Amino acid sequence: MKALWTSTLSFPPAVRLLMANQFAINLAFYMLMPYLAAHLAGELGLAAWAVGLVLGVRNFSQQGMFLLGGTIADRYGYKIPIMAGCLLRTAGFALLGVVDSLAVLIVASAATGFAGALFNPAVRAYLAAGAGEQRVEAFATFNVYYQGGMLAGPLVGLVLLAADFRVVCLVAAGIFAALTVLQSRCLPARGAVGGGRESGVLAQWRTVAANRPFLLFSCAMIGSYVLTFQVYLALPLAAGAALGTAGTQATTLLFVLSAAVAVAGQLRLTGWAKARWSGQDALVRGLALMGAAFLPLALVAARGTPVPGAVALAALAAAVVALAAGSAIVYPFEMDTVVSLSGDRLVATHYGLYNTVSGLGITLGNLATGALWDYAQRHQALWLVWTALALTGGACAGAVLLLARAGRLTAPRPHPATA
Repeated sequence: MKALWTSTLSFPPAVRLLMANQFAINLAFYMLMPYLAAHLAGELGLAAWAVGLVLGVRNFSQQGMFLLGGTIADRYGYKIPIMAGCLLRTAGFALLGVVDSLAVLIVASAATGFAGALFNPAVRAYLAAGAGEQRVEAFATFNVYYQGGMLAGPLVGLVLLAADFRVVCLVAAGIFAALTVLQSRCLPARGAVGGGRESGVLAQWRTVAANRPFLLFSCAMIGSYVLTFQVYLALPLAAGAALGTAGTQATTLLFVLSAAVAVAGQLRLTGWAKARWSGQDALVRGLALMGAAFLPLALVAARGTPVPGAVALAALAAAVVALAAGSAIVYPFEMDTVVSLSGDRLVATHYGLYNTVSGLGITLGNLATGALWDYAQRHQALWLVWTALALTGGACAGAVLLLARAGRLTAPRPHPATA
């Protein structure tokens, strides 16, 4: 905690505010979202397809609109979309707690998703601009607050659920309302460097689409997001298959363990990696570790015979720890690389497209992982799933290594700002 406090104080006040802001954003989001499906199906009695539709609309309106959110940030400054996103999520979360009409629930869900598309690229671009030469350290510290909110949110939500789901929604909405006011008063306005409002939207998009090194890096990193998402997909499925009714509790523990590793280890891992490796080497090694995280599960599954629950749980825990550690190594250098490849120009738009590409990759990757899981389960060959995921990490590491050796991960020559 002392290291986190010291690191936080080393940044300008606006950067510190963004870090606290992100903790509160994730706290409010994760105190509500893990329990939304149960509320929709249970208390409101919606059919499974309707629950899926509400949740799917939220995901699509966020992932599909990241590019638009980044474009708005580069045209009108970073503060406006950050505030607008928090205000929109205030309204969306409040609606989720007080309405029972499917049409209004869909509108509320879309609002909460688009809110994320508004403030996520803007926050990261502002953070990069405000941190200056300390970008890697800033993103590492930022991720501690990010993961801390993810860790605390479900626990706070569980306590509030003892009263009512409506209380959860209204408290979450209140947090976003407070953030809106706080940013309005305390967050300095900051705009993009060159190529933003002075040029048209299509010109912004053409500039980003023409940045071939950035596009190649975005594609190379897709697999890392597929691997990270397995905390929500393949690992819970494995816990249920191995532990039966205890799988739900095990999944909760694995989720908490993942966030705890990031919170406790992020700053140490970043400092350790930066002292020994270049940013490119840290990316490659971190991605390789993320892939290797699934090897213990592959080895256990390859035995072909049922294993004791304790052994299965140990393999799952080892996978989660290695996956979280690899992600912690990768994240700050990954975010720094996006800024470098943008040439410090249209940074939010670059982040927006990067998030859109990774979101599409997660969707396709989850479909492939789910299909492979069904096939492997029918043929009693779950080692196929874990081996495929391990190879995905290796492929990502190899792709980034090839880009680095080809000189595709170095910052382009800076563009002169538009007069």
